[in-house]
Amino acid sequence: MGGSVFKIVRRHLGKVVAGTAMAVTGTAVAVAVTLPGSAGADEAPGATPGGTGQAASGTPGGEPSAGGQPPGPATLASAPPEGKKGIGTDPLTDDELKRAEALALTPPAASAAGEPPAEARGRNAEGGRGPQHLATELADPRPGETAGGPRRAQVRFYDYTSDTLLTRTVNLDTGKVEESGAQRGVQPSAHPEELRAALRLILDSPLGKGVKEDYKDATGKELTSTDQLWFNGDVYRTYREKNVPASLAKCGEHRCVRLVTKVVNGSWIDTRNLIVDLSARTVTRVG
Repeated sequence: MGGSVFKIVRRHLGKVVAGTAMAVTGTAVAVAVTLPGSAGADEAPGATPGGTGQAASGTPGGEPSAGGQPPGPATLASAPPEGKKGIGTDPLTDDELKRAEALALTPPAASAAGEPPAEARGRNAEGGRGPQHLATELADPRPGETAGGPRRAQVRFYDYTSDTLLTRTVNLDTGKVEESGAQRGVQPSAHPEELRAALRLILDSPLGKGVKEDYKDATGKELTSTDQLWFNGDVYRTYREKNVPASLAKCGEHRCVRLVTKVVNGSWIDTRNLIVDLSARTVTRVG
């Protein structure tokens, strides 16, 4: 086992990794390390670390169950149908999530005052119309309300036009926006749509050349779409970094993110040194 792991770690498409030295292609690093279990993205269902993905029958040790007979095949039970509205502290249903976001974007008070609806204002991570949706959560009951009181949703958006975090609390029973707030310099965790927008900017920038070269080195194919990579990441916070480039000095006021990427079901491609300023729509190399 130890010998095979050592060979896997040393092997990168015919290149040898010795000590801390690493083979570098372009501006990114493709590291062919197979991570066990949940550490690897898109792991095949039923696969086990170092195994063949075959599930053993019977007890966890692979032995038949009591009585000498292995249990029958597992059956999947259908989830009960989800209602349009939850009760009490139930998680928000799909219908409630959609309704809350729609209500938060078009508050009646704003429309009555002659203000254009929120979806016609602001800009999202892709540069499109309307603020970027970040999250919708069930709001806590207010003091004195019973468990069967009104259900509220707190909806958060990020407006890239003004770099402002917008928070609106919607009463799902009355359809009214009861609270609305705006904050600057507040950077909650990034939404997957923001991370995809950041990856597109990397691939479209000159600094994306190394990423494309590493992908071709790993797969023999051209990298033309974000769908060809697994990716994750979060907000880039300058106070955690050393020697922040001047081009990233506004991160915190601007919305900046850092990504980790890998070939789908393949090797990792190191993009951690590429920081994307989504507000300015620029890509900067650090380190």
